[in-house]
Amino acid sequence: MTTATSAQQRLLEDFIAGKKPALARAVSIVENHREGFDGLLATLHSRIGRGRRIGVTGPPGAGKSTLTAALVAAYRKQHLTVGVIAVDPTSPFTGGALLGDRIRMESVALDPGVFIRSMATRGSLGGLAEATGEVADVLDSFGTDRIIIETVGVGQSELDVSRNADSTVVVLVPESGDSIQTLKAGLMEIADMFVVNKSDRPGGDRMRHELELMLGLRSGETLKHVPAHHGVQLRRAMTKQERLAMNPAKAAREAATTSDPADAPWTPPVLASVATRGEGVDDLAAAVDRHFHYLERSGELHVRRRARLRRRVVEVVESRVRRRLWNHAPLMTWLDEQLPALEAGSRNPFEVADALLARSGDLLTRITT
Repeated sequence: MTTATSAQQRLLEDFIAGKKPALARAVSIVENHREGFDGLLATLHSRIGRGRRIGVTGPPGAGKSTLTAALVAAYRKQHLTVGVIAVDPTSPFTGGALLGDRIRMESVALDPGVFIRSMATRGSLGGLAEATGEVADVLDSFGTDRIIIETVGVGQSELDVSRNADSTVVVLVPESGDSIQTLKAGLMEIADMFVVNKSDRPGGDRMRHELELMLGLRSGETLKHVPAHHGVQLRRAMTKQERLAMNPAKAAREAATTSDPADAPWTPPVLASVATRGEGVDDLAAAVDRHFHYLERSGELHVRRRARLRRRVVEVVESRVRRRLWNHAPLMTWLDEQLPALEAGSRNPFEVADALLARSGDLLTRITT
């Protein structure tokens, strides 16, 4: 923050000193893009990269908030600090978050080692708020050990969470629906682990089995070791690989217990939980740790975090271009002047767009301080 005011400098000093009120103020500045937010993020950038980011997503009613609260409690037992970014639907009256997730996390909200921020989507698609990644950066730079990002729960379009997290947990329930539809959903493609919550309900075991079956079929490994039917020696006992190939669900289950990148890529485990009773939460925490260690050993952690930084630069450029172009009054006046030609058909939107960019070079290349 090279041009920081005295108030901003005090905020930064308190933040670095680990004072929680300073964290809350910094998060508010960044979330609402108040004046100086970009300078604050720029100053804190060198401090990010120590916290582990965990995405929690799934359909509405899966119990994501309850499971998140239980996971927070498990981490606190390990004396880890936890930050939760709970993305809620936007209030139609105030434009803010409805705070439903925070209410469900009341059991951990008062813990001094826990910071919870509910954020409104404000029309953003993909299950996250626009500033989610930026707020995660603030929590990371504060020294938070675990950062949990819980999506709003909009269904199959919540894919942004995988771009903001090191590990992504997809939470389902026995009533989540037809298993074939589950396989096709983009939401299934981003899972590093599955949790069938409320697994004590009828159909819980079946749901887990079907997920494992589809993971086995999707891996492409299940039929690789099946011998051709011509010339098979029926007297020879089948190898372990051949037996697993005939049972895709079991193959996926066994593969999920192996996280050595030299052997095979990561296979998402399918876990069971009853979050209201805390059942299965320790298994989930252990699976998240195992996945993180796999990412480190395989080099995938570096790949994911580098991709996140690249997207961050793209997002900053897009945001600044939008603000500079659409807040420039003379340019908007020029655009309005082109509307009659567009209406008459003598000009087209692509031609006008190219002309707009050509006359906006100084706006796009201008360096602000």
